[in-house]
Amino acid sequence: MNSKALKYQIWSILWALVILVLCNMKMPASTSGSGIFFEGFDKLVHLGFFFVLTILLFYGRINYSHSYSFGSLTIFKVILITAFLGAGIEFLQWKVFTYRSAEWWDFGCDMIGVFMGVFSFVLLHKSDYHKSLQRDAKSLVQDHKPLPHEKITG
Repeated sequence: MNSKALKYQIWSILWALVILVLCNMKMPASTSGSGIFFEGFDKLVHLGFFFVLTILLFYGRINYSHSYSFGSLTIFKVILITAFLGAGIEFLQWKVFTYRSAEWWDFGCDMIGVFMGVFSFVLLHKSDYHKSLQRDAKSLVQDHKPLPHEKITG
């Protein structure tokens, strides 16, 4: 990725750093009785973090290319980048920040958030892009003026 493309990914880079810090910082010992936290709260946080990261990665790509049209390779790259970050966080919690517990469920929720973001992009933006192409094609057909050699029927 060149420096121009990185410029458009600044929000996703900053968000990835926020995720890295928040997922590896020491949490207070008594969070269960506060009323804010509940069992599974951390899984919901992982899901939300990675959903937002996925959306920001797509947002940066759209702004870089000035288009909603990009292929499966871009989606694969987004999934690969986010999977690497999620696995890296769990590895750091396992080996470096041992006061945190590395869990497969956290990584699973990371990836659920990623796939929710991918699904949202495909559902919302790709369908709009194809609708705009269809509108453009219809207007070209309607605005078409026959050339002298074309036979006019009707």
